[in-house]
Formats: sequence, structure tokens, C-alpha cells
Amino acid sequence: MQTARSNTIPAAIIAGCIVAFLSFGFSATFGVFMRPMSADLGWGREVFSLSIAVQMLCWGFTQPIAGFVADRYGSARVLAVGAVFAAVGFFLRGVVADPTAFIATGIIVGIGTGACAFPVVIVALGKIVSAKQRSFVMGLGTAAASLGMFLSAPASLALIGRYGWETGINVIAVSFLLIVPVVWFVARAGAPTADKQPASAFGGAIKTAFGDRSYLCLFVGFFVCGFHVAFIGTHLPAYVADQGLAVIVGGWSLGLIGLFNIAGSFGAGWAGQNASKKWVLTSIYFSRAIVITAFILIPIAPSTVYVFSAIMGILWLSTVPLTTGLVAQTQGLTFLSTLVGLVFLSHQTGSFIGAWLGGRIYDATGGYTAMWWTAVVLGLLAALIHMPIRESAGKLAQAEQS
Repeated sequence: MQTARSNTIPAAIIAGCIVAFLSFGFSATFGVFMRPMSADLGWGREVFSLSIAVQMLCWGFTQPIAGFVADRYGSARVLAVGAVFAAVGFFLRGVVADPTAFIATGIIVGIGTGACAFPVVIVALGKIVSAKQRSFVMGLGTAAASLGMFLSAPASLALIGRYGWETGINVIAVSFLLIVPVVWFVARAGAPTADKQPASAFGGAIKTAFGDRSYLCLFVGFFVCGFHVAFIGTHLPAYVADQGLAVIVGGWSLGLIGLFNIAGSFGAGWAGQNASKKWVLTSIYFSRAIVITAFILIPIAPSTVYVFSAIMGILWLSTVPLTTGLVAQTQGLTFLSTLVGLVFLSHQTGSFIGAWLGGRIYDATGGYTAMWWTAVVLGLLAALIHMPIRESAGKLAQAEQS
């Protein structure tokens, strides 16, 4: 029986990477639609930004619920339902013209992406491999998501240029439906880890985790990651065009972030197996602050945008396998999807603020200067927050081992 299950693991890893690729790519680069949609529909940028922000927040609230269901019943059902929700939400984005309705579509897309996005996938993959392989496999899943981001940004621009933004959004909707048949392979290899636990045990596990300093630091620090990626992912293409550069430069900026994040994700997965995860995370957040500072102080040109995007790409989602790996290391596997889901709620709360506040500040001031400097300060704070993390097993992990 164990051998049969072991034979399904490679297929599950490949399937998980495909799900991560499809679910993250277009949704992460949807910011390229901001300028053409806002111009055609006569909206200020806050409308588009608020829809993305609502999406991020609903993704965050969905994540721990999706994690609970995945721990209790397995990941495949969660991924399939999430894919259908995301497809419906993106389809509606392509047909509604009312600003309030467009903002509301963020709820549907957020629920869908919260249930089928790569965090659910990489946790599912992390559960079916050994502790020694976990960081690398989680890094592999994150790299697959990054490859989706690299390819989808220029693909979205091509679709918008050739067929219009409405058709481009419909392509995104269809891409989510392709996830549904793939999750069967994930289901074959993965089994629920808390199916025999009473519902009350989840509440006790959450309380225990939040009483652990290490988990609390990860929860607070991941807020900053969400702020960074949502602000930059949503507003960088528009910022670049505002500076007088070609629209394609902004599109390729997101593509380069995705491309170099492949290397960053692999590197983070490798580093998580060979070095202290907390110190690697600390260095990532500190490096982000330095890179953003340099970007806003140096005169902008296509070359500086591409260099910034490449370096930020290396630092982009490299936090994910390390943060997720530390949750597993300190809190164990039994309630892993639930506890990682709560950490991603913090991440997506930061994403909500980063996406919405960027549009709000732009409409109020005509620029993004205040947002860039806020990102710098938060990066430095996140570096400090990760320093007190203890990398040994906490109470939940100890109980699991006994």
C-alpha cells in the first residue's frame, strides 16, 4: 500500500506544479489590465485597485478555511471548488461595467484564488514528502507559480493589444477551469492529516500556535510580504508608464519578476534545507528595503526597471517556502494547512492595504512616492521581526512527535 502511494508522489508533484502555474500566473499579473480598463470605462485607479484589494482580503479570509477543509478532507476538493469560483469571478470582471459591481467581483475571485492558489498546493506537496525534502519541494511549487507569472504578463499584454481586455479576461477564466481535472493526481497521493481530529482540536491548535513567539513573528512578518507584492504587482506597470516609458516595459517588469522568482524560489528551497530559515528570511526583507530605496532614488529608465524587477524577482516569493517550512518545523504537520492559512491571512491583509492604498494615494497625490517609502520602512521592520524566531519544535510539533 505504501509503495503504491509512493509511486503516485512524482505525479502529484507535477500536478501540483501545474495547478500553481495556472492559478497564480494571470491573477498575479492582473495589474496590466489597470490602465486600459480604467481608461475605457472612465474609472479612477482606486476602483481597479479596490477590486484587487478586496480580492486579496477575501483570499486571505478564505485561506484558513480552505486549510481547515484540506486538513480534514484532503486538498483536491478545495482546489477544484476554488478553480471554479475563480473562473466565474474573472468572467464577471470581463462583462460588468459598473464600478461597484467590478469591486464586488473581487469577493468571488478572492474566494476562488484563496482555495486554489499555490499556498494550498505547496502545503499539500509538503505533506507527502519527507522533512528533508520539504523545503525543496515547496520551493519547486513556488517556482512553478513564478513561471506562470513570467509567461502570463506578456501574454496578457499581447491579448489586450490584439483582442482587447475583455477577451484577455475570458482567457484567464478558462485557464482556471483547466485546474479541475489536474487535481485528481494530487488527491491520489495526499491524504487528510487531521481527519480524525474533533473540530474543537483545531481551535486548541490555533490557540497554542499563537502562544508561540515563533509563529506570531511569522504571522506579523508575512503581512509585509503581502504589502510588497500586492503594491508592486498591481501598480508597477502603471507607475512605469506614468514615468513616460513604453507600456511594454511595465508588462515585462512583471514578467521579469516572475522569471527571476523561479531562481529565487529554488534558491530559497535549497537554503531552507542547508541554512537557518529565519536568517535567510531576515536577509530577504532587508534586501527588499535596500532595492526599493535604490529604485526610487535612481533616475528611471528601462534598464533600471528591468534590473529592479530581476532583483525583486529573486526576493519576491522566496519568503513562501521558508515561511511555510518554518510553520511546519515549529508547529508540525497535523494542522499545517490551517496554520499556514492563517499566516496567509496576514499576508493577504497586507496585500489588501498595498493594492488599495496605492490607488488611493495615487488618486489623492498623483504619484506613488509615499507608497514606495512605506514599503522601505516595512521591509526594515520585517527584517527585525524575524530575528527572535526559534527554529526548534513548539508544543504542537512536540505533541505530534511523542
